[in-house]
Amino acid sequence: MRKVFAAVLLAVMFAACAFADGMPGGTKLVFTTGGAQGTYYGFGGVLAGKVGEKTSTTITAITSGGSKANIEAMDDGDAQLGFVQSDVGAYAYRGTRLFEEKFTNFSTVANLYLEQVQIVTLDPTIRTVADLKGKNVSVGAAGSGVYFNAVDVLEVYGLDIEKDIHPTYQSFGDSVEALQDGKIDAAFIVAGAPTTAVTSLAATRKVYLVGFDDEHVLMLVAKSPYYSVHKFSKEVKEAYKFNREDEDDDVTTVAVGAVVIARDDVSEADVYNFLTGVFDNKDEITKAHAKGAELDLKFAASYTAVPYHKGAVKYFGEKDIKVSGK
Repeated sequence: MRKVFAAVLLAVMFAACAFADGMPGGTKLVFTTGGAQGTYYGFGGVLAGKVGEKTSTTITAITSGGSKANIEAMDDGDAQLGFVQSDVGAYAYRGTRLFEEKFTNFSTVANLYLEQVQIVTLDPTIRTVADLKGKNVSVGAAGSGVYFNAVDVLEVYGLDIEKDIHPTYQSFGDSVEALQDGKIDAAFIVAGAPTTAVTSLAATRKVYLVGFDDEHVLMLVAKSPYYSVHKFSKEVKEAYKFNREDEDDDVTTVAVGAVVIARDDVSEADVYNFLTGVFDNKDEITKAHAKGAELDLKFAASYTAVPYHKGAVKYFGEKDIKVSGK
C-alpha cells in the first residue's frame, strides 16, 4: 500500500513540476522561419531555444522561404509551427492572392511583433516611393508576401510593378548583394527592423530608407486593414547609421504583424508550452534578441484573420484575455 501511495505521490509531484513550466507535451516540433539574414530566423531560434529550455516541448527552428513557404510546409506535414506575415496568413486562410485554394488546417499561436516595410537604397536622391519610377527595384521573391507588399505600396503612388519600375525578384540577402554591386537601385525588405541584412550593408555603405508622405500612407492603411502606420525608431536609425541630411526627421512607413501559426493537429499542450516558454521568459529573451522587448500579451492576442489554436485559447484565457478559437 505504501509503495502504491509513494508511486502516486511521485506521479503527482512530477505532474506538478511539469505544469509549473507549462503543460506536459514532450513533442519535437519543426518551426519554419525565414531566410538566414532575416529577423524570423534569428528571433525564431531564440524562441525555440527558450521553449525547449523551460518546457517539455522541443522546437527546432529552421530557415525557409518565408511566409508562403511556411504555410505550404505546414500543409505538407513538414513543419508544425511557422512564422507568417499577418496579411499572408489572411490570404492563405481565404484562398486569395498568393493562394489559389484555401488553407484552413492551421491556427494562430500569437502575433509577436511588427514587421516594417523597409525600402532600402544606397542612392540619396531616392527619397520617396514616387522616386522609384524607372528604377531597378528588388520586390522580393516572385509571389512572396514581400512582392504583394511592394504591389500595394507602389499602387497607392500610381505605379505599376511591371510597367513603371524594372522589378527583380530576390531574397533579402540577394537584394543586399545586388545593391552593393550596383545591380539594383532599391529593395523592398519586409522584416522586423533592424534587419541583419540591412545592418550588414550599413557597416560598409551609406544606407538610406525611403519613406511615405502622410497622404499616401493614410491611403494605403485605409485601403488595406493589414497595414498600420509606423515610424522607424531611434534604435533602428542608429543600427542602420541613418544617413539623410535631415536625419532627425521621422521616416514613415507601414508595418504588418509577425504571426506564429501552428497546424491544428499540434497538441494543446505543445502550443500552451510555446506561449509559456516565450511570454513567461520575456526578460531572458530580450537579452538574447532585441525583438523580445516588443512581446506583449494584448498584441499577441490581437490577430483576427485566423482563429487561435486551442492551446493558445487556454493560455490567453488564463491571462484573462479572450481570443477566438476554432
